[in-house]
Amino acid sequence: MAKREAGRTARRILSLWLPRLPTDAHSRRHPERRGHPLAAILAERGRLGVAAVNRAAAAAGVHPGMSLADARAIEPALAVFDAEPESDARLLERIAGWCTRYTPWTAPDGPDGVALDITGCAHLFGGEEAMAADLSARLGAAGFESRIFVADTPAAAWALARFGGGAPTLTLPRCAGEGTPLQASRPSPAQRGRGGPAKREGGGNRADTLLSPLPVAALRLPTATVEGLAAVGLRRIGDLHALPRATLAARFGPELLRRLDQAHGRLDEPLSPRLPVPPHSARLALPEPITTAEAIAEALRRLLAALCAGLETTGEGARRLRLELHRVDRRLEDAPQTLAIGTGHPVRRPDALMRLFAQKLDRVEPGPGLELMVLSATEAGPLAAAQAALDGDADGQPELGELMDRLGNRLGERAVLRLVPRQSWLPERSVTSASAFAPAFADAPGGALWPADRPRPVRLLAPPEPIEAMALVPDDPPVMFRWRGAQHRVRRADGPERIAAEWWRRDGEPRDYYRVEDEAGRRFWVYRQGLYRPGVAALWFLHGFFG
Repeated sequence: MAKREAGRTARRILSLWLPRLPTDAHSRRHPERRGHPLAAILAERGRLGVAAVNRAAAAAGVHPGMSLADARAIEPALAVFDAEPESDARLLERIAGWCTRYTPWTAPDGPDGVALDITGCAHLFGGEEAMAADLSARLGAAGFESRIFVADTPAAAWALARFGGGAPTLTLPRCAGEGTPLQASRPSPAQRGRGGPAKREGGGNRADTLLSPLPVAALRLPTATVEGLAAVGLRRIGDLHALPRATLAARFGPELLRRLDQAHGRLDEPLSPRLPVPPHSARLALPEPITTAEAIAEALRRLLAALCAGLETTGEGARRLRLELHRVDRRLEDAPQTLAIGTGHPVRRPDALMRLFAQKLDRVEPGPGLELMVLSATEAGPLAAAQAALDGDADGQPELGELMDRLGNRLGERAVLRLVPRQSWLPERSVTSASAFAPAFADAPGGALWPADRPRPVRLLAPPEPIEAMALVPDDPPVMFRWRGAQHRVRRADGPERIAAEWWRRDGEPRDYYRVEDEAGRRFWVYRQGLYRPGVAALWFLHGFFG
């Protein structure tokens, strides 16, 4: 356990705070109000209160929480509009989706923030400082004011982004350096409440220094807990370090210690992404925007080579691939261009996957240029090493698999079908169609197999066609039959094979099937319907043809 924890690389969390999200969104819809005092109002407890303000209103002295009457008394020229929390939540969700250009691990964080796990992604954008500056500049160009902080824990990044002050973007250095494994840290006896102050073991690092002067509200505590701490003079996070943990837990409950440990990294805090993160992905941040088809194809080849190398390491192959292309002029409301392909079996050959993508690259609209490409294997399967033949090709039927993949990606997977057996004695019900890309026998109820103990024709008539047949005795095969006006004399015959419907199907009578061959060598599958009844003419049908 200690080895696994020590071998884990340090997490880096970027907390994005949009302090004026409602007013910024309103100003984007109404540009004429930008620069004027503006406030979002919300009815609460029978009065109209200020929910959010823009920078001009804040400079005039209006702040969230005050009543609308007080706000108008301070700033008579204040323009107001109704707050729309649901609309703001949808906008925040779109912003979180737009942030996937930096990392696939993004999630809305409260009503006005986004959390990004940028572990291992910052170097693609020139480092954490460059990534944060690029994110802030793009949001500013879109009309959103933001504050960004990067730290080792989600709690510390959240607190410092909202209460830290200073520059709008700030990066806290790693506790252990880029890519350095974390050392397992255990609470000291003082931290476990055995006496002594509740300070962090080995304190004095920059995280403690920056967190200590922050108000206790930065720990995301309930309002009642914050007020209770203030009543006894504990207003700053640093004030809590001087008290024993047992005392704090007894007075204010375990939530206080949990939040404190999350902020200092003693307790792990999971960050759930808004969408499932693909198991394998590769990113290519382009130094200059590309617009030509040749450049896009070359960038895709590099992504495929990197992705397939990762798949080979884990012994897997891709079943579904998604390529996202981000344009330099992409807006927050726009989704990235997406190309998707699928394969009938796990594949990790870059050339084979490139041929599938080549059919769809003409759909890409680069516009002024593409600046980022992300290739993800949304579905993968085990793929063991295959024995190569003498000519260098893999054994098996790779041509058939590639043909299925090309047809599926061009026509759609639903248009490429195969026949699978179904458990039924009646021939017309014993076969059904299934996707050619589904695993073998996955669509066959009960895992039915093709019958090997009885011959079946290669072609069936749907429905069986009536024929005029003549037999020497009622239970014998026909010696002659007429079908579609042509007469066939039977030279050889085999049967009967009696087939009846399932016991729960009450429609239909038993059938006696015969395999017959006429004088021209043509082989037919005919049957007599129903049991022999004296005085009643037997009904004969032609159901199929043998090869």
